[in-house]
This record gives sequence, C-alpha cells and structure tokens, in this order.
Amino acid sequence: MQALTSVVLAAFVAFAGAWFAGMVEANFALLLFLASAVTGLYWLGEQFIFAPARERAAGQLESDDAQRRRALSQQGIKQVDGDVAQAKAALLAQPWWLEWTAGLFPVIITVFLLRSFLFEPFKIPSGSMIPTLLVGDLILVNKYHYGLRLPVINTKITEGNKPQRGDVMVFRYPPQPSLDYIKRVVGVPGDTVAYLNKRLTVNGQVVETTALPDFLDEDSMRYFKQFEEKLGDKPHRLLNDENRPAFVQVQPNFFGAEGCNYTVEGVTCKVPDGHYFMMGDNRDNSLDSRYWGFVPDANIVGRAFFVWMNFSSLKRIGGFN
Repeated sequence: MQALTSVVLAAFVAFAGAWFAGMVEANFALLLFLASAVTGLYWLGEQFIFAPARERAAGQLESDDAQRRRALSQQGIKQVDGDVAQAKAALLAQPWWLEWTAGLFPVIITVFLLRSFLFEPFKIPSGSMIPTLLVGDLILVNKYHYGLRLPVINTKITEGNKPQRGDVMVFRYPPQPSLDYIKRVVGVPGDTVAYLNKRLTVNGQVVETTALPDFLDEDSMRYFKQFEEKLGDKPHRLLNDENRPAFVQVQPNFFGAEGCNYTVEGVTCKVPDGHYFMMGDNRDNSLDSRYWGFVPDANIVGRAFFVWMNFSSLKRIGGFN
C-alpha cells in the first residue's frame, strides 16, 4: 500500500502542477471529486481495516508482555526490565501514507461539498467587468441561488431562482466549457436585446443611463466614460470607450444566431428559450454574448455577490450590484 500510495500521490501532484502551470486543461471540480473519492477509500480502509489491525497488534503486544511477566513472576523474578508503552504507541501510530490520504479526507470532502453546493470562490482575471469588479478581486459565488446542481456533470436537482436581468452570473464559457466566465445578465429567454450605437434596449425599451464622473483605469492609466444603468431592481455602473466603434466583428455560428442581426450600429438578438444574453460592464472591452452567443441554462455556475478579498485594496471587500 505504501508504494501504491506513493504512485497515486505523485500522479496527483504532477497533474495538479501541470494544470496550475497551464500545461494541461482540467476540470477542477472533477479533480476535487477524484481526490474525495480516493481519500474516502483510504478513510474507509483506515476505519475498518488498518486501524483495527494496528489495535489488534498493540493488544497482542500487551498480552504477550503480560504473559511474559507472569511467567517470570512464577520463577521468582519480580522486577522485569522493559516497557511496551513506546512500542505500543509505534504500532498504533498512523503511517505517513494514511496521514496524507485518510487523514486529509475530512478536509477534502468538506471543501468539495461547500464548493459544490454552497459557495465557490473565484478570482477575477480580466477587466471585462470593470468598474463593478476589478482585476484581482476574489469573489464568492452562490451555488444554490439558481438551483442545486450535481458537481462535475452539472445536472440540476432543484429549481431555485430564475436568473434576472442585472444579475452578475458565473457560467461555463459556451465555446469552451472548461473555462468559467463572469458577466451580467442582460437578456432572459424571450427578450429582444439590442445594443446599437452603444445604447442598450430590451424589448423595445431603452435602458436609461445617467452620466457619472469619468473612471480612471489604474492599469492602463486612462479615463473612460462612466454611466449608471438600471437593469432589474438595482443600478450598476458601466464604462464606455468613446474611441471604440459600436459594431461587432463576428461570424455568428452559435446556437440561435439566426435570431441575431449585425449591423455597423451594433447587434440585435432574440434570446432563445433556456438561454441568456450576457454582457460585461466594461462594454467596449468585453468578450460576451455579442461575439459568441447565448449561455444555456445547463452552463450556469452561480450568482456572484461578494468580494471577500483584494490584496491590492482591502476597500474592495463587500457586496456589489
């Protein structure tokens, strides 16, 4: 078992290192599930096989020592050197290969369950959601708000709430589902969404915006036009780059593309059933539904709602709209 465990742990470390370095593409939920399954098997073995075997060996050691002392006592030898306490402790001690498997199982399974059904942490890698979310923000995503889903296979088991316009949602990127994206829900099933000349219209109604002071992007050291927009119940901020054109250069080959019309002014789309139209708050710096289409319900991960850390600015900690 020691040699087998060494091989298993080495394989996990090598694969995790290659995944972290970007050398291989992997599903973290699947890796966590496999780690839970493997360490769970070791934990069961520890509870029902390995620990009882060590206890029997320790009990046999005590029995043999007591028998030896009785035999020596019958021969008139009252003082016997030797103490089996250390030897017993050594027999009962958990070997390293169980410490690194069965010993880690409670932690791994707890993380797996919390991450799968309650809250999952994400790091914002790009500026597509500026000014709402900045690069480096560490956020929490509510995994049950839109309904519980089985990990790995992502099958919904409870209905939950329907995504609403204005929600900030994490989802699996439709062209490459192994990647997680975060955008704002702009259109729900049945909506007609138009983004023309940098003005958003939903079902023929212009979404009103209010001008705010220009926003300084500290990474690029540039100022951008900033507006407040209200989708749903709560307002949020967005950016526009007046130097970028309104039209979208794309070859629509996604599901539901026949319901989209691209012009020099922008794009108009009819959102299919079971799908959502997503846009970034950094409107001219966001690869979103205008380019790659709609997000199916099956790709939903959860609703983003809280920045729990940004190491560059602790003021970022808190909720957001």
